[in-house]
Amino acid sequence: MTKPAGASSLPAAWGQPGRLRVGSLAISSTWVAFFQYAAIALAFRLILFGNPVVHVDEEFYQLVAWRWTQGDLPFVDIWDRKPVGLFLLYRLFLLVPGDPIRIYQLFGIASTAATALVIQRLAREIARPSSAWLAGIVYVFAMPAFSCSFGQAPVFYNLLMALAAFALVDVWKRAEAPDLLVRGIIIMLLVGVAMQIKYSVLFEGIAFGCMLLARGWADVWSWRRLALAGLIWALTALFPTILAFACYAAIGHADDFLQANFISILHRLPDGEASWIRLATQLGALTPFWLAILVAPRFMAMPRARHPLVPAVLRAWAIAAIAGYLVFGTWYDHYVAPMLAPLSVLAAPVLARSVPDERWFGRLLLVASAIGGLAVMGIQFKNHGTATQFDRMTQVIRNEMHGGCFYQFDGEPALYRSVGACIPTRYAFSTHLNTWTEAPAIGVDPGQEVARIMLTHPDVVLIGEWTQIYLPNHISRAVVKDFLARDYERYTGFVLGTHHFGLYRLKHH
Repeated sequence: MTKPAGASSLPAAWGQPGRLRVGSLAISSTWVAFFQYAAIALAFRLILFGNPVVHVDEEFYQLVAWRWTQGDLPFVDIWDRKPVGLFLLYRLFLLVPGDPIRIYQLFGIASTAATALVIQRLAREIARPSSAWLAGIVYVFAMPAFSCSFGQAPVFYNLLMALAAFALVDVWKRAEAPDLLVRGIIIMLLVGVAMQIKYSVLFEGIAFGCMLLARGWADVWSWRRLALAGLIWALTALFPTILAFACYAAIGHADDFLQANFISILHRLPDGEASWIRLATQLGALTPFWLAILVAPRFMAMPRARHPLVPAVLRAWAIAAIAGYLVFGTWYDHYVAPMLAPLSVLAAPVLARSVPDERWFGRLLLVASAIGGLAVMGIQFKNHGTATQFDRMTQVIRNEMHGGCFYQFDGEPALYRSVGACIPTRYAFSTHLNTWTEAPAIGVDPGQEVARIMLTHPDVVLIGEWTQIYLPNHISRAVVKDFLARDYERYTGFVLGTHHFGLYRLKHH
């Protein structure tokens, strides 16, 4: 049998349909591929596995979930603007016995592997099986390159959006299918649940909804039927958020929910020049994807798609994800992650090429993704510190606790959980009080809130001692320094990763 032009081969179980026999046990190729992706993802991330200070966002999500189990209600007793579904997800992780750090990280790896599996299945629509399998590997490697190794929100909602895209592709392969309305409800429910992990998927959801309506139009639906279906699909996507709001309204916290989830983001100030530098850096880091998707097809024959309309659906998904990235303007590295799923699918045809002159596009993409992922994880390990350092710092703080609260003006959210003392403010994510961009967005005056905190006389206060401060709120920083100079003494300093901290205790202790 002649091998198709441009394709190379991988072992049969790697991306090929069918079943693999291990002794007398037949294992579905789906499970084989999932465990391959999971094993590779875990091995690739070993440098950070078990580290409690991988990323401040993940630390904070876990902190909120833990405080929720202690009776604190998100948005009311501990403030953030992320959807409650994300904190609920982390609270579910806490139900699993074992080290909570490794538990959430393993769930993140499983979600990454499952997303890679869906990417593989989608890529089969436009590429050969061996190429599709490698598309999943590209995703596994690329996610850590944008600070999504374990528990960032996109690690989880990318899976839901990829499943919705998979179902949408199937819809477009079925002309005049009688169950389009039901299939659309399933797709939009996946979008709705994803929105309760991160609202930014709204743009992909709108695109998916428009493509469902376009499918109905192509099936010669009447205007009335299209309008009714569109209303049903829109309400389905909004239902999880409406349900969350209804739950808060029922207990008298509708205003807290609305302020945190929707009003605050409208008042957050842009980062200025720093954000434009991030944008340029990240778009540059995606160059191997742009070459594979936009340039490579000019130089090599692309495999024929299984269905002529599928490539357009996949491109529309990618454009919507790019729009969702661009629109917010802050452009942090993990905001790139939603683009990685559709881009990995669209890049699949350039992978596993057999013609020597055609291999470099795919090899560049694989190697760049791997090097980028390893480099960023190495930087995180260096900058944030080790588990040993973190445990030592926790003990240094605990030794000076006398039944009061611990307050960190700067620092890692994970310390609040490891120290285990009371938190003297609902703004436990330090950026909300120590940066000027958040000052008009959190619902209180940061300087007044810091003064209120310090008047409660926390047993220990942690503050950063570095000169290059990111977007500093000089007013709130001056307030905390004034209280420290008057009522506290610096009892030690500590280095966590590359960050130097000063630890202060009340003078009368």
